[in-house]
Amino acid sequence: MIVPNPLKVLPMETRTTRLMIIGLPAWAVAVPIAAVAALAAVYGRTLGPMLLLAVVAALFAAVLVAVHHAEVIAHRIGEPFGTLVLALAVTVIETSLIISIMLAASADAEVLARDTVVATVMIVCNGVIGLCLLAGALRHRVVSFRAEGAVPAVAVLATLCTFTLILPNFTRATPGPTLSTEQLVFDGIVSLVLYGCFVFVQTVRHRDYFLPEGHDTDDEHAVPPATVTALASLVLLLVSLVAVVGLAKALAPSIEAAVVGAGMPRAVVGVAIALLVLLPETLSALRAARRGRIQSSLNLALGSGLATIGLTIPAVVATSIALGLPLELGVPPTELVLLALTLLLTSMTMAAGKATVLQGAVHLIVFAAYLFLAMVP
Repeated sequence: MIVPNPLKVLPMETRTTRLMIIGLPAWAVAVPIAAVAALAAVYGRTLGPMLLLAVVAALFAAVLVAVHHAEVIAHRIGEPFGTLVLALAVTVIETSLIISIMLAASADAEVLARDTVVATVMIVCNGVIGLCLLAGALRHRVVSFRAEGAVPAVAVLATLCTFTLILPNFTRATPGPTLSTEQLVFDGIVSLVLYGCFVFVQTVRHRDYFLPEGHDTDDEHAVPPATVTALASLVLLLVSLVAVVGLAKALAPSIEAAVVGAGMPRAVVGVAIALLVLLPETLSALRAARRGRIQSSLNLALGSGLATIGLTIPAVVATSIALGLPLELGVPPTELVLLALTLLLTSMTMAAGKATVLQGAVHLIVFAAYLFLAMVP
């Protein structure tokens, strides 16, 4: 009798079978693990030229694989849940990063939440939306979306921005761009309630307002991935996003050194890190726009802005009150003007329900002005 040698099949065929069971290619599983391993290897270390290149390569690889897993999840659970998963995952991890920096009592920790929220709103409302509108219109001439879903999202975003970033400059209970404890509690509760109402409307009450308008693609006819595949992608998406945020933080000292060496304000560091952290959402939104699914792009962009304020601010407020940490929320005059212009412009763009390259170009010009004034205030 011939006894089969298990060593001939176990090393390769077992791994292949497992990957086939969860329905994911090998690189989609290996890259998140490798990115986290790279993060662990460089944690707390000074990055030399070779390590810096390795971290940048790992960061962009993690971003690309995060977009892949987000699309797998979106195809399984459908819109608008798919874009909501990516926005929530990035926001939760970003919030954890902000709180950890606050607890470390680092320099400028009291304005970190404000700067992060402002940067996120400017990036998603001008950078991401502008890029998606421009890319979509260049390919399809005119892009259309549901104004009945986009306009209420902008209304909630404008309300949250006003309560959190503008009113602190004008209240009298405390001096400067701050809020009293009672006002902070109110602001945190209002942020959670408004965001919860938006998610309820988006996913339950009026879900059809956030679905692509009369659009038909090959993706919609493809067989959805199995449940085990979607769950595996969810876990790997979270691992990828942890790697993205951690590697972006690891790059912060190098970015800060470059900024200081160029004679630019330290606030530019926060903008650069926010751009890196939002890369997965930006690439996912851009790919959807190029496929003509501009509604998915808007769901992701506006959902990210809403989640950043609706989840980050309550968490930061609770941490600040519990530990007695200082917290400044009011934006300086320059950012105040640009924020007001951004909210006005976004509401006008969303109200039309259609857009051309002109709207995309205007949003990108405002974003360019924000970046320029951050570097040359």
